[in-house]
Amino acid sequence: MSYDPENIFAKILRGEIPCEKIFEDDETLAFMDIMPRSKGHCLVIPKTRCRNMLDATPKQLSACITTVQRVAQAAKTAMGAQGITIQQFNEAAGGQEVLHLHYHIHPRHEGVPMGPAGQMGDFGEIKAHAEKIRAALES
Repeated sequence: MSYDPENIFAKILRGEIPCEKIFEDDETLAFMDIMPRSKGHCLVIPKTRCRNMLDATPKQLSACITTVQRVAQAAKTAMGAQGITIQQFNEAAGGQEVLHLHYHIHPRHEGVPMGPAGQMGDFGEIKAHAEKIRAALES
C-alpha cells in the first residue's frame, strides 16, 4: 500500500492544518491530540513519509522513539502522572486510523482509566496541558 500525502498528519506537517506543537526537531514533531483519551495525550510523528512501523526506515524509527521518550518524560512530569502508556498501531486491521507513523503518549494516573476514543477535547484544556508539557521540556 502506498503513502497518502493527503492524510491529516501530512497536512499538519505542511502547515495546512494547525496543531498545538509541543516539540519539534529536524526529524520529528510532537503535538497534542485533539481527541485526548488522557490529560496530556500527545502524539509524535516523523517529518518524513511512512505509513507505520512496517514501512519505516530504521532512521525514522530511531528518531521517533528518541522523541517519544523525551516527550513522555516531560508529559509524566507536567501532568503529575504515575505512569505513561505508549500506543502505536499498524494498518487499519491493527487499529491505525491515520496512515502516517505516529505514537500516542498517555500520561496515566493510578486508578484512572483512559477516556473513550473519538471524542473532541476542550481546546482550552488541551492548550493548558501543552503549556505544562512545553515548560517541562524546557526545564
